[in-house]
Amino acid sequence: MMLDKIFPKVHQEGYKFLVISAILTLILWSISDFLGFVFIFITIWVYYFFRDPERQIIDDETYLVSPADGRITAIQEVNGPVELALDNKKFTRVSIFMNIFDCHVNRSPSSGQIQDIFYKPGKFLNASLDKASEENERNYFKIKDNKTDDCIVVVQIAGLIARRIVTQTEKSQTVSQGQRLGMIRFGSRVDIYYNQRKTMVKIGQNVIAGESLIARF
Repeated sequence: MMLDKIFPKVHQEGYKFLVISAILTLILWSISDFLGFVFIFITIWVYYFFRDPERQIIDDETYLVSPADGRITAIQEVNGPVELALDNKKFTRVSIFMNIFDCHVNRSPSSGQIQDIFYKPGKFLNASLDKASEENERNYFKIKDNKTDDCIVVVQIAGLIARRIVTQTEKSQTVSQGQRLGMIRFGSRVDIYYNQRKTMVKIGQNVIAGESLIARF
């Protein structure tokens, strides 16, 4: 168990980056000890960036768990995403900013069926900005909530240096609470939209995907 925490497994997206970083380390080390040492640390960072640790899921549909590791940057009452034809409904939107040291694997806040997945190209603004939710490249998951029979929306938002949003699930797939939805490579953000629940987090709080409680029924 302790070894799993020190050396967590790596997400499949990370293997090619680890190989590239390791090869560059060997090449540069043959040229310069200093550059070799620098790239050893870069390789270690790549390993931990793509870590995919197991999480202790509460498995209680009374709660929504965090879809991402990171810091709460905004809690707002907004209309739902127009891309999912939810702009005529009111939701609470919680935004979670992931820096380059956070785990970037995203998880489902609750159990339910994925009713829709919608990818929208866009800009690569700083993900901590409010307008990133409307202007950046992003990927939407519309999940039918087993508890309320309504929907929850999770949005993966690319950031300033993020250039790839990865999806591990499909439309019509049934997911369990805390199940992996996908990941975003490098600094980015995840928004979660919900209603009929009381928010349990505050701005500035750090949360852990699959474990931290975002809201309760």
